[in-house]
Amino acid sequence: MNKTLMNIPFSPPDISEEEIDEVVDTLKSGWITTGPKTKLFENEIAKLCGTKKVVCLNSATAALELILRVLGIGEGDEVIVPAYTYTASASPVCHVGAKLVLIDVDKDSFEMDYSQLESKITPNTKAIIAVDIAGIVADYDKIYEIVEKTKSKFTPKNDIQKLYNRVLVLADAAHAIGASRNNKMAGNIADFTSFSFHAVKNLTTGEGGAATWRSVEGLDDEALYKEFQLLSLHGQTKDALHKNQIGAWEYDIVAPLYKCNMTDIMASIGLAQLRRYADLLNIRHNIIKKYNEAFKDLPVKVLNHKDNNHRSSGHLYLVRINGIDEKTRNEIIISLAKRGVSSNVHYKPLPILTAYKEIGFDIKDYPNSYLQYQNEITLPLYSKLTNEEVDYIIENFISVLKEFKIC
Repeated sequence: MNKTLMNIPFSPPDISEEEIDEVVDTLKSGWITTGPKTKLFENEIAKLCGTKKVVCLNSATAALELILRVLGIGEGDEVIVPAYTYTASASPVCHVGAKLVLIDVDKDSFEMDYSQLESKITPNTKAIIAVDIAGIVADYDKIYEIVEKTKSKFTPKNDIQKLYNRVLVLADAAHAIGASRNNKMAGNIADFTSFSFHAVKNLTTGEGGAATWRSVEGLDDEALYKEFQLLSLHGQTKDALHKNQIGAWEYDIVAPLYKCNMTDIMASIGLAQLRRYADLLNIRHNIIKKYNEAFKDLPVKVLNHKDNNHRSSGHLYLVRINGIDEKTRNEIIISLAKRGVSSNVHYKPLPILTAYKEIGFDIKDYPNSYLQYQNEITLPLYSKLTNEEVDYIIENFISVLKEFKIC
């Protein structure tokens, strides 16, 4: 064990003077709620993703819920979600009154079991929410193949569902801003995508999120953008920025809707983060490369963050330790903490959690999800880590495995 004890947090935000200056500029401008910087941030994210429109909101959860509402999904509908994810992938389904259908992950994988997916689709299925866990884009080609194959089961309920005439493919890309697969950027792969800018994410606005979508023939992108705006601002026909124009106070409320807009203060942080983002991603991938090299001969499994077909956002470094159970995993986390290395678990499968057990889910029906969970540890991975800290994490992780006679 290293004699000099370090204290390495799990995932602090990477905030530079650039973000601080941008926020100060906003505070001095006199415009701090949704305004010009939020609109600029939306445009810049759209450029990154290669989409025409982006709607910035106060969380990825709100983004996913508004996507479901825009698509007209609600009571009587079913939405398929992987059992191995955080609650934010599933709770919006419950919010809109649809039935949550969980699907197990594949063996030795954090992605849903695509071989089970077709059998999960019923005439009531309106959407599938895939999860880009750790910032690795899921296999949407397989999902599209399956939803095309099952088109005969699909009955559209509104005009936008008629446009697709199949189960909608949604991405919970909370981890995946800046990730790519087959030369397409996250945000322009699934039909609709939600991103997170929470404090622990690669690109942060403190809290915050965004929704975007692939343009398809017949879809009015501008009208859809306006619908998201109505949903996020009480159903009000003008936002504060437009109401502030001379003589333009007049507005209407078209429905008693929701309040989940992004502020210009949040967007200011995001704009500065975006300008630095390519460098931040490179730092993350360099750390991943160093971890991979150090752990290649250990009895552990790690994820593939980069190859010829994809590049992740490098959001999380998930490690599965061969041959251990949940109790040992937890003891290893404590041992690492005593050495000053904070670690985490991503995630407790949904059927383990009280809320989902009360709905009727049982972890026994999702054996692969439990196997992934019981021996998983997430090591620190963020752009503020120094080379010395990375070396310290590696040294102490290996030392703890030896302490537990795992290697």
